Amino acid sequence: MSHWDRFQKYFVRYSNLGFSIDISRMAFEDDIFSKMAPRIESAYKAMIELEAGAIANPDEQRMVGHYWLRNARLAPNDALQHEISETLAATLKFAADVHSGAITAANGQKFTRVLVVGIGGSALGPQLVAHAITPANPPLAISFLDNTDPDGIDRVMAQIGDELATTLTIVISKSGGTKETRNGMLEAETAYKAAGLDFAKHAVAVTGVGSELDKHSTAQGWLTRFPMWDWVGGRTSLMSAVGTLAAALQGVDVLQFLAGAAAMDMETRQRPAIENAAMLLALMWHQAGKGQGLKDMVVLPYKDRLVLFSKYLQQLVMESLGKEHDLNGAVVNQGIAVYGNKGSTDQHAYVQQLRDGVNNFFVTFIEVSKSRDTASLEVDPGFTTGDYLQGFLRGTRKALAEKGRESITLTIPELNAFTLGMLIALFERAVSFYASLVNINAYHQPGVEAGKKAATDFLTQLAKVRAALTATGSTADEVASKLGIDAEDAFHMLNHLAANAQARMVAAGDSPALDQFAAP
Repeated sequence: MSHWDRFQKYFVRYSNLGFSIDISRMAFEDDIFSKMAPRIESAYKAMIELEAGAIANPDEQRMVGHYWLRNARLAPNDALQHEISETLAATLKFAADVHSGAITAANGQKFTRVLVVGIGGSALGPQLVAHAITPANPPLAISFLDNTDPDGIDRVMAQIGDELATTLTIVISKSGGTKETRNGMLEAETAYKAAGLDFAKHAVAVTGVGSELDKHSTAQGWLTRFPMWDWVGGRTSLMSAVGTLAAALQGVDVLQFLAGAAAMDMETRQRPAIENAAMLLALMWHQAGKGQGLKDMVVLPYKDRLVLFSKYLQQLVMESLGKEHDLNGAVVNQGIAVYGNKGSTDQHAYVQQLRDGVNNFFVTFIEVSKSRDTASLEVDPGFTTGDYLQGFLRGTRKALAEKGRESITLTIPELNAFTLGMLIALFERAVSFYASLVNINAYHQPGVEAGKKAATDFLTQLAKVRAALTATGSTADEVASKLGIDAEDAFHMLNHLAANAQARMVAAGDSPALDQFAAP
């Protein structure tokens, strides 16, 4: 079959949305739909149950309802429907009141900036929106504290500078106990206090009802609080108050964003597999990696404003699909690694390896048809920068195909709130479908919790190491033996303390075992 014939057969277009998906450059056989039919039907059934409110996170006995966020009528009861709608309306009203000056900073001036304090999905989703679809000159500029790196925090606060007096801070944490976010909040509170400002009059919480953050913000008299629900995971929380508040403050058309997601949900809820874009993605992931994640997903959006999309998909895909056990308890070590940057930048970075190196990947090209909103300069007679960008996309796709490298191409008409909503919904549904195809649970994350526990154990031991320091000096072995901990852990703790003026190195030995550390 010629490329042209195969393209026509496996090109799916949603004319009403201006969206298309081309899987013709993936190396699958025509009988994939019949061979996978039982799994496909099972995946559809699981999606119906998920959207109807089935318990999808058995670890915590929780529903998974991010699809309800863009269509509250899908929620399984009237109370939830009302709460979703009311919360959305409240975030939009709050943003409108900030814009109008009905809500001001403590000095009576309008807010000019937003500072978002969060981590993971509580920051990455709002960051994607900020890069991708906010106006070029938003009504409020935005900054993020998305890590517990003190140097990074210092740089963000320095960039805000004197505008801190008119900066609104949004602290986002479902439990209120996430340490990175708690630390960022405390750093922000300290910065406001140092500037002679009342943090509470500049602060908003997005958190679970009754959480530590909920209690803290209430006790301190923050401006307001918006709920996070236990049935929304961080990586799928962008269309809750986690994302809608910051987006609305920046002038994003939030209702169009949600409408785009709802429209893609509708298309991929009703269509058969051969024309269902979300199922086609899931099937291609399954085919490329032989159902075991044996190939990486390289995401190449040909639009600068989508530079964070691959990073966003890293969390969505890898946290959802990276699982040790399947639903039957068997060890399967599932997952799909995701990386990427943007086109055509990557053609000067790692496309060389993609074409000529190890064939352990498939590419997902994201094409945005409209180059720009204004008239384009001809950089060569008859050619614009947008023509070149299209040429590089098509050229790279062809060059990869010539070497047997697989690719999927997704096309949207332009990048705006509606189309970004479509893309996010598409991948959310593809993740759910793929999880069903390989019989895993996409909606729990035991590995993340294990990492948090290990970090807590480290901090507990760090305090003991600090207390065990003497004036004369001790080796890591001596400290470890005294405390009953691992010697390498003790060595790293001692070096951390010494680098941050909480200890001092009194002797550097010929090996780490001979280094000696003392109290400061």
